[in-house]
Amino acid sequence: MLFNSLEYLVLLPTVFILYWTVFQRSLKAQNFLLVVVSYVFYGWWDWRFLSLIFLSSLIDFTVGRSLGQTDDARKRKYLLSISLIANLGMLGVFKYYNFFVESFVGMFQTMGVSLAPATLQFILPVGISFYTFQTLSYTIDVYRKDIEPSRDIVAFLAYVSFFPQLVAGPIERATNLLPQFYKKRTFTYEQGLQGVNQILWGLFKKMVIADNCAMMVDQIFADPTTQNSGQLILGAIYFAFQIYGDFSGYSDIAIGTSRLFGFDLMANFRYPYFSRDIAEFWRRWHISLSTWFRDYLYIPLGGSRGGLNVKLRNTFIIFIVSGFWHGANWTFIIWGFLNAVYYLPVMLSGKNRRFLGGVAEGRWLPTPREGLQIFITFVLTCIAWVFFRAESVGHAWTYLVEMFTSGFGPVGTDAKFIPYIAVLLLIEWIQRDKEYPLQLTDRPLSLRWGLAIPIVLGIVLFANVAEDMSFIYFQF
Repeated sequence: MLFNSLEYLVLLPTVFILYWTVFQRSLKAQNFLLVVVSYVFYGWWDWRFLSLIFLSSLIDFTVGRSLGQTDDARKRKYLLSISLIANLGMLGVFKYYNFFVESFVGMFQTMGVSLAPATLQFILPVGISFYTFQTLSYTIDVYRKDIEPSRDIVAFLAYVSFFPQLVAGPIERATNLLPQFYKKRTFTYEQGLQGVNQILWGLFKKMVIADNCAMMVDQIFADPTTQNSGQLILGAIYFAFQIYGDFSGYSDIAIGTSRLFGFDLMANFRYPYFSRDIAEFWRRWHISLSTWFRDYLYIPLGGSRGGLNVKLRNTFIIFIVSGFWHGANWTFIIWGFLNAVYYLPVMLSGKNRRFLGGVAEGRWLPTPREGLQIFITFVLTCIAWVFFRAESVGHAWTYLVEMFTSGFGPVGTDAKFIPYIAVLLLIEWIQRDKEYPLQLTDRPLSLRWGLAIPIVLGIVLFANVAEDMSFIYFQF
């Protein structure tokens, strides 16, 4: 079920009313309602997917209980390995099996050997990468004794399948989200207002920015050899804002919806296109995934401790694995590799944590130096995004070569959505010290209405509703 669908428009208020009226007296009843709604929400695409998420939940719940009953180091490692093998095994089969088979065949074809192994005709389960990592965080945290194992199967099922963030994150940690299912929740007007405002902003980014940019991206990327440099640069910019509006818009809707039900999710984006270097960008983009890899992969590998070779190895591992997490295609691996290359100069110079505060704090405008840093970071990011969007490595390479060599020409109506992007950036810049731009409780009433009303009108007047627009990250 899509956040931007009529079905969800009916589902959300119905569940909200039931949750705070009929089911309010019992915490377990509220959690049970969330499980049922989450399974309906997820099963809307294909009910067969429900067996996977239930199996993953059952395995990790059982492993967690067993970990809580023993201090034997060998047995605890054995139990952890069960969770890792089961979850990563399901993810590997459904998402990566065909990729490895086809890459294996391609390698032998280059040597003149023809193979014809069987591939699997699977439909990739929606959101499998997200909920797999969320359940793994629970098992690993229990293994590390950072959290007590759950003894409430209903609460645990709700934690794994929580419908606002189930399909495309944020990837929540058990230490943050699971305890919220154990506590009585109360509804406040302020909480509800903040939730609605963040949902509204997410819908604006998705339906007005991302979906309109998507039309131009599809057109320009379809055949880069027929476009001039100006059009190809526009295509790369449009995709940068398509993926940002689409993915961060989903996160905003997820976080806002969670607030309506009394839950606080972690922030997933913090105005990434205002970053002054690539290290800051990755502290602001898909925060739940980058911190997941930091805590469960990078640090266990040794992090930044050790010599230069260890730092280089761990940096490339973290970025390449991040790329591979996004999809079974060499384009994603190259995208991850390219970001690692971008990151190296910042890391090796010891400046990877120099921009921890917001840009232009206390000022209306950035300094010329800050402006140049933001521009360079955005250009590098757009170049990497070309690999992320392209159908193949060859397609990406052709696009980039044509972008730099085909010469500038008229862009015509291709630039018609640039004003939309300008409005987005202006609003985000004004509100860059807030968690999201419509967080207006401490702003004058005139500014509240001055932002909220145009956003609503923008969605009504400029949303792309010509076709069914799913979210990009559903494929991951």
